[in-house]
Amino acid sequence: MTVRTFTMPKSLNESLASSQPAISDIDRSSINSREQPGSGLQKDGDRKTGITFASQDKLPRLPIPDLESTCQKYLDALKPLQSSREQNDTAAAVQDFLKGEGPELQARLKKYATGKTSYIEQFWYDSYLNYDDPVVLNLNPFFLLEDDPTPARNNQVTRAASLVISALSFVRAVRKEELSPDTFRGKPLCMYQFSRLFGTARVPTENGCQIAQDPTARHIVVLCKGQFYWFDVLDDASDLIMTEKDMALNLQVIVDDAEETPIQEAAKGALGVLSTENRKIWAGLRDVLTRDPDSNNVECLSIVDSALFILCLDYTSPQTGAELCGNMLCGTNEVVKGIQIGTCTNRWYDKLQIIVCKNGSAGINFEHTGVDGHTVLRMASDVYTDTILRFAKSINGQAPSLWASTSPDPSKRDPDSFGDVSTTPHKLEWDMYPELSTALRFAETRLADLIQQNEFQTLDFTGYGKNFITSMGVSPDAFVQMAFQAAYYGLYGRVENTYEAAMTKVFLHGRTEAIRSATVESTDFVRTFWAEHPPQAKVEALRKATLKHTASTKECSKALGHDRHLYALYCVWQRAVDDEGAEAASMDGMSSNGYSSPVENSSYEDPVGSPTRESMLSDDNFPCESAPARSPSQRMPSLFADAGWDKINNTIISTSNCGNPSLRQFGFGPTSGDGFGIGYIIKDDSISICASSKHRQTQRFVDALESYLLEIRKLLRMTQRKSSSPLTSRAREAEEEPLKGQKVKSRGRAITGDSSKFGNLDVDDSKVDSDDEGLGGYGFFDAGMLLQALKNSQEEKERPSEKAVVNARRAIGKKLRLSEY
Repeated sequence: MTVRTFTMPKSLNESLASSQPAISDIDRSSINSREQPGSGLQKDGDRKTGITFASQDKLPRLPIPDLESTCQKYLDALKPLQSSREQNDTAAAVQDFLKGEGPELQARLKKYATGKTSYIEQFWYDSYLNYDDPVVLNLNPFFLLEDDPTPARNNQVTRAASLVISALSFVRAVRKEELSPDTFRGKPLCMYQFSRLFGTARVPTENGCQIAQDPTARHIVVLCKGQFYWFDVLDDASDLIMTEKDMALNLQVIVDDAEETPIQEAAKGALGVLSTENRKIWAGLRDVLTRDPDSNNVECLSIVDSALFILCLDYTSPQTGAELCGNMLCGTNEVVKGIQIGTCTNRWYDKLQIIVCKNGSAGINFEHTGVDGHTVLRMASDVYTDTILRFAKSINGQAPSLWASTSPDPSKRDPDSFGDVSTTPHKLEWDMYPELSTALRFAETRLADLIQQNEFQTLDFTGYGKNFITSMGVSPDAFVQMAFQAAYYGLYGRVENTYEAAMTKVFLHGRTEAIRSATVESTDFVRTFWAEHPPQAKVEALRKATLKHTASTKECSKALGHDRHLYALYCVWQRAVDDEGAEAASMDGMSSNGYSSPVENSSYEDPVGSPTRESMLSDDNFPCESAPARSPSQRMPSLFADAGWDKINNTIISTSNCGNPSLRQFGFGPTSGDGFGIGYIIKDDSISICASSKHRQTQRFVDALESYLLEIRKLLRMTQRKSSSPLTSRAREAEEEPLKGQKVKSRGRAITGDSSKFGNLDVDDSKVDSDDEGLGGYGFFDAGMLLQALKNSQEEKERPSEKAVVNARRAIGKKLRLSEY
């Protein structure tokens, strides 16, 4: 009898530092793992190549920007944040850098990048995985899904079952390469991150964290009142073995079983709270958990780590937007008679989590190292869409499906074809050593402190959205960014360092680049807006500021920003110092053991921050740590030693635009003690904003945002040269301009409507395309999706599944008898 083992993914050291000539071959081998038995992926010779990764071979590599251009952009980004004297000091430091170490570091970086998939990728992973602070509230973002459109399906078990089945269909589509690739304006986007989304866990060690992955994972773990359950959901071919009804039955059994243990008693064994600890402490506790090889804990931990994802069933029903966002990001903090019974203990933050509340509200919390928001957004969008389409299919069998798949319907399969699976829920029974009980209590109190130190507020602004903004000739994303600038300036009278993430997935293994939203133009705008100037002057300043932001966004989406480039140069310098030369740095010294942290001589990186200051967290949840001590003779390059480097990496307003109609909110914790973390979604007729801070009057900031949005609309309407009724439509415009010679029918009195009664109704079709739409986040809902869904319905066929040959394995945990319920 054997137990399915938790296997590590292929090391990035192999894929990044290998000397294989074809980058596309490296990329596909690291994605597909086709030699893995039971992975659900066949060898190339056995089947046609799938569509998901078909464009990887065509993607260009991330370019290394020109050094002088990067330095100029760096100076431009600092200009609105510095005094004249500080600007002169930084300019001198940059000139010294360009004449001194800069060109040499640029040459070393280019040499290091030769033959590698991406010049920044290894540095990126190391920075995340060397981060020691708790990941909750510091690294993991969240999505809050919209409710199910069918009210009757918004109860916990029904909603959870529906979401899980759709998520498993997404897993199948990725593994079988049936998932249609992402595109942006006709250009394919890198799909590599999807291969790291499921069966993945962040595993702490004494030398930093590792990302471990089981590419053959076929089970999920369910958390309910801090208690752990698991059961298989896929066969060895990655086909579903459960229907939504089967899933709902299992989940109801789990909820009923969890209810039998009083919540105060269950909280004493809620080991998920340990995943919120400092990473080195958590690494030591994992050693305690697994020190006895005959203990249940070894197998229990393996089951949790290797699960496809975690489903968290909460017993609470948050009502307000702020409560829901807090629950999805960090859980609730509720202490009764000295015992923590909040949902903060019903989590496992080292993995992708789907969270469903008692009232059916649902969201996603995800570990951020290997995937960015736009990747998880694609999954969330597809999952939400599929839940609707499957419900429609239950009404009308001809309704379209989201994915074109030849996988068999589990309801029509012979159970014998499932292979060696365990679909009955099992409860994991941990061996609670005394030191574990003590550690759990300390971890919970530290987590409660962390939750209490942060606050969240939301703004569901329904006055207008993308349609109105574009009708005014302004980019929606740039418009909202200027709202953040103006609201902050109105409260505090100063301009602060602001960050927005720009997607660079048009490049192979692309992640993000940093847009610095505080510019000379934005500073001029906020000062003009809050001063006694005529409306026309204020609107003109807004247009100049938004045009500048749009231009910066385009540059960053081409990977031509300054942040990632300068950080890579800093890493090259630090590694060269540590390893005594670029030759060693470009080989053994320049890489850790791939997707994991360095095993020896670990050094904590500062990805976008100063190597000489306290550790901090960058704006897009990019962690920063202080650099190791250096001898006096090891002179730091002047650019990194200058105070401007510290300032540009201390983000006060950290923002990210990521969402679409499937999401109600999106957000993350503040990235600095005196800053705001702002996630926002720009919809057609509304704007959703989730703001977080360490009690910096977050509600007041949100109120200031709302006031600004209303005031700027008034100014735009006052200065708009050509007024248009909110009730104008293209159909009516066509009616008003009949074809030449055509007789107009006039039967009855035309009803034109009084536009003054619809002050908040802005439904104008967009008259100006947004040049940067989608670059700051990722939009999936478009006309192509419906076309693809209709096409899928015509091509969808069933095929019998081949019976998999698998090794029998021992059942882990206490088996729940379905007959008892």
